[in-house]
Amino acid sequence: MLQHLEIENYALIKSLSIDFNAGFTVITGETGSGKSIILGALGLLLGQRADVQVLLDKEIKCVVEGTFDISKLALHPFFEENDLDYDDTLILRREIQPSGKSRAFINDSPASLQMMKELGAFIIDIHSQHQTLTLTSADSQLKILDVLSVCDDARKAYAQEYEIYKSLKNKLSNLEEQDKKNRQDYDYYTFLYDELKAMQLQENEQEELEEELKLLSNSENIKYSLSSVIQGCDDSDDSVISRLLSCKSLLTKVSSYHSSLEQVAERFSSTIIEFKDIISELKTIDGQVQYSPERQEEVNNRLDSIYKLETKHGVSTVGELIGIKNDLEERLQAVLDMDEMLEKARQELAESEERLKKYAADLTAVRESSVSYLEQQLAPILCDLGMKEAVFKVNMSKSEKFLPIGIDEVNFMFNANRGGEIREIGKVISGGELSRVMLAIKSVIASRSLLPTIIFDEIDTGVSGEISIKVGNIMKRMTSTTQVLAITHLPQIAAKADTHLKVYKQIEGERTLSRMTILDTDSRVEEIAKMLSSEKMTESALATAKELMMDA
Repeated sequence: MLQHLEIENYALIKSLSIDFNAGFTVITGETGSGKSIILGALGLLLGQRADVQVLLDKEIKCVVEGTFDISKLALHPFFEENDLDYDDTLILRREIQPSGKSRAFINDSPASLQMMKELGAFIIDIHSQHQTLTLTSADSQLKILDVLSVCDDARKAYAQEYEIYKSLKNKLSNLEEQDKKNRQDYDYYTFLYDELKAMQLQENEQEELEEELKLLSNSENIKYSLSSVIQGCDDSDDSVISRLLSCKSLLTKVSSYHSSLEQVAERFSSTIIEFKDIISELKTIDGQVQYSPERQEEVNNRLDSIYKLETKHGVSTVGELIGIKNDLEERLQAVLDMDEMLEKARQELAESEERLKKYAADLTAVRESSVSYLEQQLAPILCDLGMKEAVFKVNMSKSEKFLPIGIDEVNFMFNANRGGEIREIGKVISGGELSRVMLAIKSVIASRSLLPTIIFDEIDTGVSGEISIKVGNIMKRMTSTTQVLAITHLPQIAAKADTHLKVYKQIEGERTLSRMTILDTDSRVEEIAKMLSSEKMTESALATAKELMMDA
């Protein structure tokens, strides 16, 4: 129940602090006086987005704060889920800074707009003329049935499984698409893999082959050079080694005559040993170098094959080719593994679908249980509202596919006249009838204590005379289970109120401001008389106002 509302610096309101009572409260005032501004401020507390343009004074912040009694609403789970402190007295606050930044608080704890919107749905229902029009939409009709059915648990269970179902369906679709693509490329990937595998490539193979090819290509020249060096150094009578030996012998003969010559002779000995070692190594190399046109052609062919593969795959090393081969192997294996993955995904989706069918059936059963109740309860209320011949039916059918809120499709059917064809409500109902039907539905919902507070914003548009008295009576009856606030222009409804608030304009300096006051009995009589006589009070209007209030 709304207990108190404070508004600072919002639209035409400089400052407003007003208490609200249980029962039936009406808000009246001239057109443009600011009645709907009150609803706009309340909307901020219910999670609506804010605009800096609503600031009366652009230099200071706007603050809207509402106090609610939620002791009978069993909202502990919401507060626990959102890590908020619970209290039977709930305080919601919104602040809008001149910069445009908005902040929201639930019991002084910072909160998101989504949290405020979810919480607001539990504590207050604002019904405007625009919402009356939504009665003709299938989504709104289903929501009405769900509110009446109290199917939150069933809807939540279905919604959670529906998200799982959608995720699994997308997963399977993606796997099937990938499988299709993989199989299209499978033969090509197999060819590439087999080609690389047949090469039996080894790391560093290319470098080693290139070195070998260089040797094979120059083997004749190498052997000729080695042979000439060996021949000149060792394999002739006049070879280098023979000459070195002769020179050493001559030095040895005269070394006793000069101390330095002995050392030079020893150096000759060392040089001869080193020279023989060099010749020996050259002979070994000469023996290793073989001229082989067959091997040269083999190496050439191998390198050509490697080069072609590198060009084909856009790489420059054998290591990269080996990496491509391994990647192709994984891709081919993935295709082989896809059957198992697809089977698992289909099984998971099938299991989710079975669970979803169960939750959908549970949700349908809960909804169906309220269909006849709504039809039966509406009949006498519509009759009371001047539609004695009206027929209201709820048609439920099953969708061929799962929808976000179940498989049920709802159509409200209506006919206002005896003998007329009952058709979809949006095709046969007038504006005045629509308002009365919506009021009747809200009355049924309120009778089951499903709406702690409801605010009607000129729902009585298009209603007058005796029917307006009936509308007021219904609103009054609703207060046995629900706090009702109504913005109205009808004196017959205003007279039914337990509390009467008047919104009016007042000029302060250069500004026009909206103000609100609680009317006492005498002020109420005058206000209702003005509503009856278009601002010009007459004795008859005053008398009628008193009579209306007495009848209330």
